[in-house]
Amino acid sequence: MIKLTAEIKRILNALAYSHAGEFLSLRQKSDYLNKDAGAADAIQAMTPAPIQATSVRQQVALYMGSELPADMMHYVVQTCGRLKNGLTVLTFQSDSVARALLSPYTEELAATGISMKTVLLTGDPVSGLARYLRRHPEVAFLACKETGYLGRSFLNGTQPQDVLPVPVVLVATHEEGVQGGASTQPKQTSEAERAA
Repeated sequence: MIKLTAEIKRILNALAYSHAGEFLSLRQKSDYLNKDAGAADAIQAMTPAPIQATSVRQQVALYMGSELPADMMHYVVQTCGRLKNGLTVLTFQSDSVARALLSPYTEELAATGISMKTVLLTGDPVSGLARYLRRHPEVAFLACKETGYLGRSFLNGTQPQDVLPVPVVLVATHEEGVQGGASTQPKQTSEAERAA
C-alpha cells in the first residue's frame, strides 16, 4: 500500500510540474521549483485564472425533413433529457411547416425542461448542414432519420463519413404513414379482447 501511495504522489507531482510548465513564465517556474512547501498554493497563486466557459448549453441537433416521426422525436427528447442538452432543429422546410411538425411536441419539451430552437437552412442539404455545424461547436451530435435523405446517403455510401464535423446518429423509426405525431385512428378490438 505504501508503494501505491508513493507512486500516486509522484504522478500528482509530475502533473503539477507539467501544469506549471504550461502556464507560468520562466521566472515563475524557477520560483515554483525552488519552493519546497506550499507548492500547490504557489501554483494556484501564479496560474492565471482560467477562461470562464461560455454559458452556451450543449446542443443535440435534429435534422428534420418534410416529416417528423414520433419515434424520432421521442429519441431526441429522451437523449436531451439524459444529457441535459438543448435541442436545435435544423431544417430546409419553411417556418410554417417546421412549426406545424414540431407543435405536437412543444408540451413534452416544456415538461422536460428542454430548450428548443429552430434554424432554417438554405442551399444544398449536406453543405448547408456542414456550414452550420462548423460554426456552432456547442452541437454535440446530429440526429437524423435512417430512412431520410441524409440517412440513406450515409447508409448507401454516397456521402463520405466525415462530411459533417460532428458525429451523426441514424435513428430507426417505425413509420406507419403518420406524419409528425401519433396516429389518430381508433384501435380495432376483437371479440376476444372485449370479452377479457
